[in-house]
Amino acid sequence: MIILTAANANSYEMNLILMFIFFLSIIVFLSKYKFIRSFLFLFNPEFIHHFTFSLIKVKAKLLPAFIWKIIYQLNNKKLERNLFGITFKNPVGLAAGFDKDAKLFDELSMFGFGFIEIGTITPLPQEGNPKPRLYRLKKDSALINRMGFNNEGVESALARLRRKKTDIIIGGNIGKNKITKNIEAKNDYLICFEKLFDYVDYFVVNVSSPNTPGLRELQEKGPLTSILNDLQEKNNLKNKRKPILLKIAPDLSNAQLDDIIDIVLDTKIDGVIATNTTIDRKNLISDTKIITKIGNGGVSGKPLKKRSTDVIKYLHQKSNNSFPIIGVGGIHSAEDALEKINAGASLIQLYTGFIYEGPALIKKINKLLLK
Repeated sequence: MIILTAANANSYEMNLILMFIFFLSIIVFLSKYKFIRSFLFLFNPEFIHHFTFSLIKVKAKLLPAFIWKIIYQLNNKKLERNLFGITFKNPVGLAAGFDKDAKLFDELSMFGFGFIEIGTITPLPQEGNPKPRLYRLKKDSALINRMGFNNEGVESALARLRRKKTDIIIGGNIGKNKITKNIEAKNDYLICFEKLFDYVDYFVVNVSSPNTPGLRELQEKGPLTSILNDLQEKNNLKNKRKPILLKIAPDLSNAQLDDIIDIVLDTKIDGVIATNTTIDRKNLISDTKIITKIGNGGVSGKPLKKRSTDVIKYLHQKSNNSFPIIGVGGIHSAEDALEKINAGASLIQLYTGFIYEGPALIKKINKLLLK
C-alpha cells in the first residue's frame, strides 16, 4: 500500500498537472498561449506561479536551443540599447517580482528578454504577508498583490547567481525586511548592495511597494536622500561602480515627482524605474464587491498603463531628459511598449502583461521597434 502525506500528495498532483500541460503545450506548438492560459487560470494564482516555474524548467531541458530561437527570440543589432555603461541586446526586460529568488533567470532569458530583474531581495528570509495574497482581475487584465517582499533572503539568491550560465543582464531589486524599522532601513539596503555587488549588473532601490507597512514613507525626501547617498558612497569606493536606479510609486503627486527629480540629480544615481503597483482602484471595471473582498494590495496590469505613462512623461519633460527611465506598468501589447518609449522611457519591463499575453509578447514588441 502506498501512503501519501499531504506534502507528497501536493507534489504528486503538481507533477501530474505539469506533465499534462507540457504535452498540451507541445500539441499546440507553444503558440496558442491563450488556450493554455485559460486552463492555468482555473487554479490559484500563487500556485500557478510556482507551477509555471516548474513548467519552464522542463521546457528548457527538453526543447533544443534552436526551437527557442525560432519561436521567441529576435536578435538584431538595431535593437541594442546602451545605458549606464551596459549594452542591452534589446530594450524589453522582465520586471522584479516574477523571479524573486533568482531561481529562473537563465531559463527566462531564453524567451528573448534583454534583461531580467530579480527580487525584491531582503537581507533575511521572510514569508511575506498571509495567504491568499495574489488575485487575478480577468475583466481588467490585472493583478492585485500584497505579497510583502516574500523571499528566501540575499544569501539564497547569491548562491544561485554564482551558478549563472547565460550572459543575460541581471538587475538586483533590493528592499528592507519587514522587521527592520525605517530609521534603520538603510542598513538593509547596504547589506544587499554589498553582497550582490559582484553578481548583478545594476541595482534598484525599492521604497515604493505598498505591501510592506511604512515602506513608502522612505520615498520622502529626507530618508530617501540619506539611503541613496549612503549607497552611492559605497558604490564610489568600488573599482568599478554599478548603476543604481530608484523604483517609484505611480501614486506620487507632481510635487512629489519634482522631489524625486531633485533627489536623483542631487544624489547622482543613474535613473528611475516608473512605476511600481498602484493603490488606486478608480480605473477598475471588475465588480466592486470582489475588489472590496480582496482588500489591500497593489494593482498591476492594464489599469496602470495610463498613469505609469503619465509619470514617465512628466519625469522626462520636467528633468529635461537628465536621466534614463525604465518604463513599466500596463504593457500588454507592442503598441503599449512603444507608447512608453515615446513618453521618454529608454527601456521597458513586463510583468502582468507577460502573464496575461504570454512570452510571444517580447518578440512582438521587438518586431514593432525594428519598424
